[in-house]
Amino acid sequence: MDKHLAVIQIEENVRQENNQVACEVRDIFKKHEIYAVNLISSPGSGKTTLLVETLKSLKGLIPCAVIEGDQQTSNDAQRIAETGVPVVQVNTLQSCHLNALQIKKSLEYLPVDKIRLLLIENVGNLVCPASMDLGENEKIVLMSVTEGEDKPSKYPLAFLNSQLLILTKVDLLPYLRFDKELCEINARKINSNLEIIETCSYTREGISAWIDYLLLKAGSNSL
Repeated sequence: MDKHLAVIQIEENVRQENNQVACEVRDIFKKHEIYAVNLISSPGSGKTTLLVETLKSLKGLIPCAVIEGDQQTSNDAQRIAETGVPVVQVNTLQSCHLNALQIKKSLEYLPVDKIRLLLIENVGNLVCPASMDLGENEKIVLMSVTEGEDKPSKYPLAFLNSQLLILTKVDLLPYLRFDKELCEINARKINSNLEIIETCSYTREGISAWIDYLLLKAGSNSL
């Protein structure tokens, strides 16, 4: 029993330390008028593909930067770099999520005086990233239509802590037994205020609505 309690205390200490650093990161964002978005999803939801299309669409509209989180490789960061947007790759190795200290250190390599929108692509995982504060302005959860209508019910915290759900790969709906309406019902049972945008990065369905959402949020942040 004592050993068990000691493990719980360690976890609490780690969370408290992270939250302290997250407050410091939040102050940096506020000082530089940066709107920071934390994108979370399961692996394979299409986060990076959507991010690339997002950055192309935002070019010339608002200065952006990206922090890429992966356990291994810099493949996604290389794809982002091809858009011309500043990007920092964070390899978490065995860890299944980014933490606030990694975000704080990453900001040292970004032109924070010029950024107005920071897009953080978290490690593919709907569990740990949902509860880890990075100092961001908001969390956004993504899920593809290939994942099943019960995903919100299985991973409620990710949907509860997010302000927006992006449904990806909607071009596949005609070929799947995916009940989109049921998925939205399940998501709003968890979070009644959750906004939902349906997207396809290849056909660009929903991309304009997503861009408008980001510009509204980032613009409001600088007022």
